[in-house]
Amino acid sequence: MSKETFDYIIVGAGSAGCVLADRLTQSGEHTVLLLEMGGSDKSLFIQMPTALSYPMNTDKYAWQFHTDKEPGVNGRKMHCPRGKVLGGSSSINGMVYVRGHAEDFNEWEKAGATGWNYQTCLPYFKKAETWIQGGNDYRGGSGPLSTNNGNNMTLNPLYETFIKAGEAAGYGRTEDYNAYRQEGFGAMHMTVKKGVRASTSNAYLRRAMKRSNLTLRTGVLTHKVLFDGKKAIGVEYSKNGMVQKNLAAKEVILSAGSVGSPQLLQLSGVGPKNVLKDADVPLIHDLPGVGENLQDHLEVYFQYYCKQPVSLNGKLDLVSKGMIGTRWVLFKDGLGATNHFESCAFIRSRAGLKAPNIQYHFLPAAMRYDGQAAVKGHGFQVHVGPNKPESRGRLWIESNNPKASPRILFNYITTEQDKQDWRDCIRLTREIIEQSPFDDYRGEEIQPGKSITTDDEIDQWVKDNVESAYHPSCTCKIGADSDPMAVLDAECNVRGVSNLRVVDSSIFPTITNGNLNAPTIMVAEKAADMILGKPALASNNVDVWIHPHWETQQR
Repeated sequence: MSKETFDYIIVGAGSAGCVLADRLTQSGEHTVLLLEMGGSDKSLFIQMPTALSYPMNTDKYAWQFHTDKEPGVNGRKMHCPRGKVLGGSSSINGMVYVRGHAEDFNEWEKAGATGWNYQTCLPYFKKAETWIQGGNDYRGGSGPLSTNNGNNMTLNPLYETFIKAGEAAGYGRTEDYNAYRQEGFGAMHMTVKKGVRASTSNAYLRRAMKRSNLTLRTGVLTHKVLFDGKKAIGVEYSKNGMVQKNLAAKEVILSAGSVGSPQLLQLSGVGPKNVLKDADVPLIHDLPGVGENLQDHLEVYFQYYCKQPVSLNGKLDLVSKGMIGTRWVLFKDGLGATNHFESCAFIRSRAGLKAPNIQYHFLPAAMRYDGQAAVKGHGFQVHVGPNKPESRGRLWIESNNPKASPRILFNYITTEQDKQDWRDCIRLTREIIEQSPFDDYRGEEIQPGKSITTDDEIDQWVKDNVESAYHPSCTCKIGADSDPMAVLDAECNVRGVSNLRVVDSSIFPTITNGNLNAPTIMVAEKAADMILGKPALASNNVDVWIHPHWETQQR
């Protein structure tokens, strides 16, 4: 058994782990070991943006987790893939760049995450990013992560039509939903650089791997954190069936994601004592919040036939796919260089909400996310769902075998407000698509279908058709000293033990209004300064648009 010692051991080379590996090795002062179960991310299917559905549904690149039977969605077992490759879920996601609303981070601070309000988080969003239009008060101009607004919506007339329909319905336009104003309709941003996926592996890890003080080990299954009393001193893992141990002189950092990090804490003896007892894991520290507070986003595909032959449904034959792929290989542009979500919207479902709670990804095609079940002829759809669920789930191990998948239960749509949010969502979406800008394109409503109108009919259709947006989060939340369910303090330290942190989307107290990759990268940037003992970047003091009549008006 190797007992090699490093200053820091990071478990998980994903959206957060790659950022940490880069920042902790940057000065050359510290030795870092980065452990990852997956392998190379150099596959064309990962690097080509349009191929985004392939890695997510491949055992080689993703942990194919499934939930228990979910009572709120007709007892369905829902798919919950997580990245298992360099770059983690940033190498298998849809490349959508959404930071979240400013109020999401103010909500974190109110929930006990002191120092994590919007104005303190914004400098780290900026530090991470190079925005294609250059830096400003809200956007970064020199960070590792390339962000852009796709192909400027010129590839398809339906993108601008969707935005105009939103304006016709009485919603505003936003020039940059990641800046002053999230609420409204506008162009969607993506993590793509020169036509290639901008994962954290490409953006951060590639440059870190050139440094001699970073050791990367792939094909590694981490078993547990090693403790001396309540002090984390290293990790045990296996590679090619051989068990190894490495020691950490300073800290062990779990960046294994919202499934992997709580699972590892529990396997290591840190978690709810009853769960650990049932799984035959010796208790190191009773921490009841580990694996609790689980949150996710759900979405449906709201689909219409398109009266004009302009949708991507005309590009799904093998010849068209071959031409798109060939052009991308040669020039890194065209339809292969986009995720096809080029326009979007964020709206509030009801008066009394200060910030949006519904998100739209517009797609000029009618098909499943994995590219299957495309409609015959032409069509378009919006991926839509409420983003601020009340429902909370949990994740727990039943065995001390690190190869065994944890049990997962989200408790989707199990509160009355969550059900009402979905009814509002369906009705508001139908109203938007029925606006006059779509008149030249809008054909028959494919799904839900015009007959789905009553509360009961909407409830049943949503239960039958809703899918995960693949945003599990919040299972190791930051919280106040007075919160018995808080897993971490505001510096991401695991409570009750020493030299152990968690840095990934599991630390969120509440889920953000948007996709999770951007805030996860921000969290890692901010945590890196904490780990290194650097002073936090100076808070910003920027204005944020809130609807002037949010208390009484829905739009």
